[in-house]
Amino acid sequence: MLFQIFDAFTSRLHESNSKVNQVALETMHKMIPLLKDNLSPVISLLIPAIVDNNLNSKNPGIYAAATNVIQALCQHVDNYLLLQPFCMKVQLLNGKAKQDLAEKLA
Repeated sequence: MLFQIFDAFTSRLHESNSKVNQVALETMHKMIPLLKDNLSPVISLLIPAIVDNNLNSKNPGIYAAATNVIQALCQHVDNYLLLQPFCMKVQLLNGKAKQDLAEKLA
């Protein structure tokens, strides 16, 4: 059930409509403290959806929302669960997103 919900939700995080994308990120930011480590089965879906386009976005609202989501993940989810997905993304990213995620890893 969790996979079905987040599979549909992650498509909103890839949305080409910037307003929808930003609201999805802001909603994710609110959900993380409630779900905490229960997100572990879907972390591998969420990290790429949050990071790929959003952390390098030129839209300041989307960038800020993505940064807030990453911060919330670091605060509320066991860091062990985040280590591998963050490492995988750092290897593939470029620009500000790579720098931001590398700082979180450090």
